[in-house]
Amino acid sequence: MSAVSDRLPTFPWDKLEPFKATAAAHPGGIVDLSVGTPVDPVPDLIQKALVAAADSPGYPTVWGTPELRDALVGWCERRLGARDFTHRNVLPVVGSKELVAWLPTQLGLGPGDRVAYPRLAYPTYEVGARLARADYVAYDDPTDLDPAGLKLLWLNSPSNPTGRVLSLPELTRIVAWAREHGILVFSDECYIELGWEADPVSVLHPEVCGGSYEGIVSVHSLSKRSNLAGYRSAFLAGDSAVLGDLLQIRKHGGMMTSAPTQAATVAALSDDTHVQEQRARYTARRTALRDALLAHGFRIEHSEASLYLWATRDEPCWDTVAHLADLGILVAPGDFYGPAGDQFVRVALTATDERVGAAVARLAPL
Repeated sequence: MSAVSDRLPTFPWDKLEPFKATAAAHPGGIVDLSVGTPVDPVPDLIQKALVAAADSPGYPTVWGTPELRDALVGWCERRLGARDFTHRNVLPVVGSKELVAWLPTQLGLGPGDRVAYPRLAYPTYEVGARLARADYVAYDDPTDLDPAGLKLLWLNSPSNPTGRVLSLPELTRIVAWAREHGILVFSDECYIELGWEADPVSVLHPEVCGGSYEGIVSVHSLSKRSNLAGYRSAFLAGDSAVLGDLLQIRKHGGMMTSAPTQAATVAALSDDTHVQEQRARYTARRTALRDALLAHGFRIEHSEASLYLWATRDEPCWDTVAHLADLGILVAPGDFYGPAGDQFVRVALTATDERVGAAVARLAPL
């Protein structure tokens, strides 16, 4: 029997190490715009909630406290437009990457079942299918796929890496098609509060789902909107039957969000001010980096939302990575997200104002 690791591709970020070393050798230090990890402080009210819950000697529950479920339901109704939500429509998870990687396994998928995801996509969608020994297929438009054997359809709007946003008519059409063919839709909406030139819509919006959550689940994360990547706080929302089954499986697996993190999540979802403050930081960084990249000869596609600029110089992506590394700037090559990205790089907005300023200065025309 082969090891589980044999099912997986080479971890892509390891390939970036030589370029990271080049960028780090720059006299002004590295500007790391590759991974997209938050760098700004965790808001004070969230830290206080975490500390207040630090004396939590007992096991937390997988479903979360009633206060957490109230907060999840309230946020979905307030921010996503969901209607008639109850506790049965929400489920906390231990960070969204864990969910993406293990969802096909938890759904009982395996050989002969197919998982579909966007042509340019977060690589963990494929990893999840591989872990389950399921088949996988990338799409440009999911409604062009053969629905036979297709059990799980991943949507991602706003997109990582491109920042593309699916419109309300697009989402409505895709959800209707999936329901017609009995295909479960999971919509990764982790960047939904970070729209810049578009207003992202959730699959849970009544105009998309018709007021029914049957066959659809959305995935949300507090990593970017609240700087909580280190807390591993995320949740699912949607079809109560699907979430009920996942709850039972996750109980057996002990997939529990820590009690302090649950308390912190309640505080984070109950406050919109810190989200607006963080958006303002990212808006300024996005404007500065976008203008600098355009002046340096890049073209930017999509990028109307999320925390990245999808940029190209119409050359192989690794040539662009090397060019920027010589300037002390590290970015992610587009082929990490699929062969269709082989002439693009993903430039993250997640660096301090000082580091963004350094990148802008280095990109300035001579």
